[in-house]
Amino acid sequence: MVTDVILQVAIFVILALTFLFYQNIPQKLLAKLRLFRRRSQLQAKRHFVVAARLLSAADARRAEAEADRAIALDPTDAASHILKALALEKQGFRTSALASLDTALSPLAVKTLTDAERKDALLKRAALADGIRG
Repeated sequence: MVTDVILQVAIFVILALTFLFYQNIPQKLLAKLRLFRRRSQLQAKRHFVVAARLLSAADARRAEAEADRAIALDPTDAASHILKALALEKQGFRTSALASLDTALSPLAVKTLTDAERKDALLKRAALADGIRG
């Protein structure tokens, strides 16, 4: 009796999984999850671009706020952390800028930088650290 129930449940599970895969339901769910991730990355890039424009227009406080929004959406993007560091430096907050550069050069975020960008970030960090000490 127990083996019959287990067998029926197993057959039902196999039929349900077959139906789901036949209708491509798992693939559709994964595609929606990927789209959600891409959407947040696109919003993060939009905030990054706005922050870069504000920084070039000498509005460092608003640029820092936009960089924070970009970081909130994609914390592993090192470019947003570097932009925040530049905005903080323009406001005179060198220690906070150094901390933001350290975050950009952390193992999770540094993967998004090219070698040249990594070198520039390290040089900027060294200049900030030297400015704080000196």
